[in-house]
Amino acid sequence: MDRAFWLARWEEGRIGFHRGEVHPDLRQFLDTWLDEPHHRVLVPLCGKTLDIPFLAGRGHEVTGVEISPQAVAELHRDQRLRAWVDEDGPFKVHSSPGITIYEGDFFDLGPELVGTFDRVWDRAALVAMSPEHRPAYVARLRTLLRPGARILLDTAAYEQDRMSGPPWSVPGEELESLYEGCTLELLQEREAIEEVGFGALGLSSWLARTTLIRLPG
Repeated sequence: MDRAFWLARWEEGRIGFHRGEVHPDLRQFLDTWLDEPHHRVLVPLCGKTLDIPFLAGRGHEVTGVEISPQAVAELHRDQRLRAWVDEDGPFKVHSSPGITIYEGDFFDLGPELVGTFDRVWDRAALVAMSPEHRPAYVARLRTLLRPGARILLDTAAYEQDRMSGPPWSVPGEELESLYEGCTLELLQEREAIEEVGFGALGLSSWLARTTLIRLPG
């Protein structure tokens, strides 16, 4: 992952990937993914997403990981979170009721720092990884998950030769390879070229996919 690239995007305000609302896919598939009233939820590469306070407000213990200090500061400012800040290894840790944000590089995160999780909401992490970085990302993520954990994952499939990511296209067969040994269920696939606005760049299709991944128990 290109640390300088993402820091610059936040510093320059080029954050078109940020949504000013709770993600509709999260709302739509919330019960399928969660199914119980309390979980430890991980949100990798979280930015300042409203999904974090939404999940915390429903009684879940939510941990976000974000490399940009500006994104972390804006999350706490916008949501009026009063956090206690400490340092743990290479991370600044921002702790508030129900929400913990690890400010630093996701690839430095390990279970010795954060423990393990039973749910992951990956709306913007895997698609932020270029193909050569995706295996390392998934391998790191799986070290943080308990047996039987579930991942709710949003990806896109488009003509990669016509546009360079991020967001990167993630073919379905690659996803199956990355999560070998897991159960993958495609919850939704829809044409979203008009929604994302990339047709002007020469793309003819943008398939938005939501997948539920179940780790072996």
